[in-house]
Amino acid sequence: MSATSCDVLIAGGGMVGAALALSLARGGLAVALVELHPPAVFAAPDGEHDLRVSAINRASQRLFQALGVWEGMRAMRVSPYQAMEVWDAGGNGHIRFEARELGEPDLGHIIENRVVQRALWDALEAEPGVTRFCPDAVTHLDISAREARVTLESGVRITASLVVGADGARSRIREMAGIGLDSRRYDQQALVATVRTALPHRETARQRFLPTGPLAFLPLADGRCSVVWSADDERAEQLRDLDDAAFREALAEGLDHRLGAVLESGQRAAFPLRGSQARHYVRPRLALVGDAAHTIHPLAGQGVNLGFQDARTLVEVLLHGGTGDPGELRLLRRYERARRGDNVVMMRAMELFRYGFGSALPPLALGRNLGLRLADRAGPIKKTLARRALGLDSPRPPCRPG
Repeated sequence: MSATSCDVLIAGGGMVGAALALSLARGGLAVALVELHPPAVFAAPDGEHDLRVSAINRASQRLFQALGVWEGMRAMRVSPYQAMEVWDAGGNGHIRFEARELGEPDLGHIIENRVVQRALWDALEAEPGVTRFCPDAVTHLDISAREARVTLESGVRITASLVVGADGARSRIREMAGIGLDSRRYDQQALVATVRTALPHRETARQRFLPTGPLAFLPLADGRCSVVWSADDERAEQLRDLDDAAFREALAEGLDHRLGAVLESGQRAAFPLRGSQARHYVRPRLALVGDAAHTIHPLAGQGVNLGFQDARTLVEVLLHGGTGDPGELRLLRRYERARRGDNVVMMRAMELFRYGFGSALPPLALGRNLGLRLADRAGPIKKTLARRALGLDSPRPPCRPG
C-alpha cells in the first residue's frame, strides 16, 4: 500500500474539479486529483453532439482563457450565440437580449460538457503540479487538526492539508464529512435531445415558458439545436414515451413553431430536477464546490457557471489569503461567506421564476407578462440582467483576513 502527500486533494475530476486542480497547480500548490471515470475522448468536430451541454458565460470563458484551455475547446467544438429570446406561452410577455446592445461579441457559448472536461484534462496531463488518480475513488476520510488522511479504492493513502469535494450532487465527500443537505424535489425532469429545425436558429437561444415547465432551444454551430425541456414529471414521461414523429411535433408546437417544423431528433434522455444547498460549504480541512455544494433549476443555464465561480473564489482565497495553510478553517470560511449567499439567492430566484411562470392564476399571468414587456423596454434593467447572466459584473472574491 503506497502513501503520498499533497497540499490539496480534489475528489472529482469533472468540469469544476478539473478547473480547480489546474488553477491551484498553476498557483504553486501540489494537487492530487481523484476521479472514477476518465474523460471521454473527443472524436471529431463533425461527430454527433453529446446530450449534456452547458451555457458557458463570459466569466467562465475568461477562466478558461486564463488557464490556456479555451483554444483547445474551440478546436473541438463551441457554439457562440448572439441573442436570446424569452417569452410566455400564457400571454404576450417577451424579452430579447442581443450581444451588440452590450458591446459584446456574443452572449456566451453552448459547449458539450465532455469538450470542457477533455480540454481541461489535456492541460492537466502537461501540468507537473497535479498527480491524477484515475480510475479511482475515495473510500475513507479522516480529518484531524493538522491534516486530512484519505484512502483510495486502489489502496493508495494520501495526506493533504485540504480535501475538496467536487464529486457532484451525490457527493461522497460531503457524506463522509457529515455535512447535511437541504434539498427539494421540483417534481420535474429535464428532457434533453439534439434536433434539426426547418428554419435557421440564427445563433439565437430561445426559451418559452409553458404551464408544465420551460422549453429551451440552444443553438449549435452545425445549425442544429440542443433542446432542454424541463417538464413536470407526468408531462416528461409522456414526452419520453412518444414516437419520434410525435415528439418532433410536440417540440415544434412547444416552441410555438418559431423555428418551423422539427425535421430530425436524435437520442433522448431525462434527468430528475432538484434544488439543494449543503448546510455548510466548509469544515476544518474540507471544502465543497460545484454540485457537491449546490444545485439549481436549469432554466437560466447558470448551474456550472456557479461552480466555476466557486472554483475561482476558492483559488483566490487559498493563494492570496496569506495564511500558508490551505486547510485552515478561518481561511475557508472566507470562501463560504463569499459564495454561499450568492448561490442561495440564485437558487431561490430560479425557483421564483419556475413557480411564477408555471402558475395559471390570472394575477400571476398578468404580472409576469407585464414584467417581461417592461423589462424588455427598460434599457438599464435589461442591460443589468444581461450583464449578470454573462458574469460581466461578477465581484472579485474577497481575500481580506476575517
